[in-house]
Amino acid sequence: MSSRLPSWRELPVGAIILEPGSSRRYKTHEWRTLRPVINQDKCIRCRICWSYCPEPAIIEADKPYVTSTNRRYEVSYLIDYDYCKGCGICAQECPVKAIEMVPEVR
Repeated sequence: MSSRLPSWRELPVGAIILEPGSSRRYKTHEWRTLRPVINQDKCIRCRICWSYCPEPAIIEADKPYVTSTNRRYEVSYLIDYDYCKGCGICAQECPVKAIEMVPEVR
């Protein structure tokens, strides 16, 4: 990210994005005051958190997981903390409350 933001007069008409994909350079984790933590044992892999995340900062990873009750899942859900803004929509929408918002520690 550049040290100086452009003034409104320097922005293109309509503030259109001139370089597609450039938002990947702007990591938004510094805005966060709360961070989501997924309890993999409670998670039922319903993808609701994944579909509601506005960034998308929730990743479906090919990472098998076996719960404490020996239930086996072929995927795990992980959070890309570089882009998670800590909005908490994932925790709010989780039907089994497997996501907890905890204070960010810097």
